[in-house]
Amino acid sequence: MAKSNKHIGSSFDDLLAETGELAEVNAAAIKRVIAWEIGQKMEKEHISKTAMAELMETSRSALNRLLDPENTSVTLHTLDNAARAVGKTLRIELV
Repeated sequence: MAKSNKHIGSSFDDLLAETGELAEVNAAAIKRVIAWEIGQKMEKEHISKTAMAELMETSRSALNRLLDPENTSVTLHTLDNAARAVGKTLRIELV
């Protein structure tokens, strides 16, 4: 039977939860992934920013906010429009 390592403490998630930053960090991580996935799909399909904004029925500046991995103030409506524009479905779950 293996011994547990006495030098291993709690997880990084536990630390973020203790400091109250877990939700913010998770939201930023999710936004980065979504921005990356949309950007990759645009690149693969050769969709320009102008064309993507038109597909989303939004402005190019709104698309730039969506693609900015640091900007977490994107609406669900914008995320849903972006997903549909590249043939995806946005799914949000409470777990």
